[in-house]
Amino acid sequence: MKLILTQEVTGLGAPGDVVEVKDGYGRNYLVPRGLALRWSRGAEKTVESIKGARASRAVRDHDHAVEIKTKLEAQSVAVKVRSGAGGRLFGAVTVSEIAGALADASGEQVDKRTIVVDNPIKSLGAHEVSVKLHDEVSATVALNVVPA
Repeated sequence: MKLILTQEVTGLGAPGDVVEVKDGYGRNYLVPRGLALRWSRGAEKTVESIKGARASRAVRDHDHAVEIKTKLEAQSVAVKVRSGAGGRLFGAVTVSEIAGALADASGEQVDKRTIVVDNPIKSLGAHEVSVKLHDEVSATVALNVVPA
């Protein structure tokens, strides 16, 4: 079965890739979960839009990744969250919240899938997260979780 991936699937491909998989895997797993679309001539236009969106989010090259790294590491990023008494949070800080705070602080859009949080952030104060910008470039960002 020929499919167009809409999201990254480990071991199979990236969004916009046209892949050939077994019928059962495509019909019972990939298509129902929205990870892929059935391939057709009309769906080829979708491939171009998916690849265009992926290219706009991606870091252009190694030098651009280093430039973004210096912007991100230059300052501490404040993430505002709801908290209760004693500094405990209602839930944990999500990567979407971190990506939004990084965009506000540095002016650079960071894909939330590139943010690596080792332990869930469930308290106020200073924390560190890693952002994988390029295969060879990773930035360590200082987060300051503050009450909203």
